[in-house]
Amino acid sequence: MPKPQEEHEIMLAAGPVRYREAGTGEPIVFVHGYLANGGLWDGVVEALSGSFRCIVPDWPLGSQRVAMAPDADLSPLGIAAIIASFLEALGLDEVTIAGNDSGGAMSQILVANHPERVGRLVLTNCDSHENFPPAIFKALPFLGKLPGGIALQVAPFRSSFLTRLIFKPLARTPIPEKLLRSWVEPGLHDLDVRRDLKKVTVSMHKRYTLEAAEKLRGTELPVLLAWAPGDRIFPLKYAERLAAAMPNARIVEIPDASTFVPLDQPKRLAEEIAAFVDAN
Repeated sequence: MPKPQEEHEIMLAAGPVRYREAGTGEPIVFVHGYLANGGLWDGVVEALSGSFRCIVPDWPLGSQRVAMAPDADLSPLGIAAIIASFLEALGLDEVTIAGNDSGGAMSQILVANHPERVGRLVLTNCDSHENFPPAIFKALPFLGKLPGGIALQVAPFRSSFLTRLIFKPLARTPIPEKLLRSWVEPGLHDLDVRRDLKKVTVSMHKRYTLEAAEKLRGTELPVLLAWAPGDRIFPLKYAERLAAAMPNARIVEIPDASTFVPLDQPKRLAEEIAAFVDAN
């Protein structure tokens, strides 16, 4: 039976992180990507919370409801450090990290630099190697550095039609309107969240994921690559490159899905995560 999600907030050195939690058992911490929040994982959490402790933070990647401290480091290394401090603050050990989209990049950087509390890694379609940010978003860091660049970037989100059009390539199934609005409203209306969004945006660079991939080469960490094979943004070849360098990595293809595998195929993804955790 799925368990109800309880809301919490924890204060870290970098600022507050709100998160939801459901279930008991082996802990799984979920990492969404840029301009999304933990709601991305709701279907997966519903399927897993009867057997696992599911912890679903809203990470400071531009859609969080509460801004971080003004001096918070929100570069990829900084985000990885925030995730590590979150795990420490909750006393989590041997945790399973599940990442999607740019959250998968942050998860790789976390494991490469702060491996001590991570027992397993699940990556769905995500940034890796030189594909960070991916081709269709390559201009964002440059635009974010321009005066007014972030305000220009979030302006289309005032229109529900344009918002849906922007996110359409990331999911095969229609993204619920309520979920989309929860992703874009903070950056539209909270200038401090927009400040955080700028920090994240301008710091995205392939050097972080290339360094992480090199550090992870040969790792014995169990890794599941649950990948939608037809995704044009994050092609299967990137999962294959990651798997080839990590002896305990395994690829499972998730058909009928795009980048947002947790939205397109939540039950199938949950089944693969459960089997992976139980086996490792």
